[in-house]
Amino acid sequence: MKILLTEDDLSLINGLSFAIRKQGYELDIARTCTQANTLLENGTYDLVILDISLPDGNGFDLCRQIRLTSKVPILFLTAADEETDMIMGLDIGGDDYITKPFKLAVLLSKIHAILRRSNDFNHTDTPAELQSNGIRIERLKNKVYKNGVLLDLTANEYKLLCMFMENPDIVLTPEQILGKLWDSSENYVNNNTLTVYIRRLRTKIEDHPGKPAMITTIRGMGYKWQV
Repeated sequence: MKILLTEDDLSLINGLSFAIRKQGYELDIARTCTQANTLLENGTYDLVILDISLPDGNGFDLCRQIRLTSKVPILFLTAADEETDMIMGLDIGGDDYITKPFKLAVLLSKIHAILRRSNDFNHTDTPAELQSNGIRIERLKNKVYKNGVLLDLTANEYKLLCMFMENPDIVLTPEQILGKLWDSSENYVNNNTLTVYIRRLRTKIEDHPGKPAMITTIRGMGYKWQV
């Protein structure tokens, strides 16, 4: 598997490069947004690690740009530890978030977990197309339509919708959803965050988001894709 590390701190680059390559991963390094864009245009990656603060831009904008054309997993690596930054990073399409300073073992564990979840998600036995309630997902193209109209979903909203549609009329607990799509051990990806994601997904797919008919809440248990 191949990883792109976008980071401008040379001392951190040296340490991470050695550790990541020692795990058997191929690694490319970009010290600016411009370098990262060039590498992304000319190569294919299984994971992108983004620092927020870069000399010619920031990781949030780079993430948004990546999400215009790719659903590659993104891990934010930054000194910013404000909860609003964490939520925004996840909301615009990030898959996980780790703040500096961090333990190398924790970072490697996150890398392994993200790549494992991505591999499991991309190699699921579900059909190439999912369809119900007027919603159609073309999994090979990562596109979602409602009554024939293309929807603009973030990567996490897309994964969340896929998980619901793969399990019609089955109650999914918050723990099941978090364990499948995110690292539920982190306090910034918890039940409250999941509630935010579900509310935002409802605004994009429900006819009446305040009275959802597709993603229903089963009080005390979880959520269900109501067919």
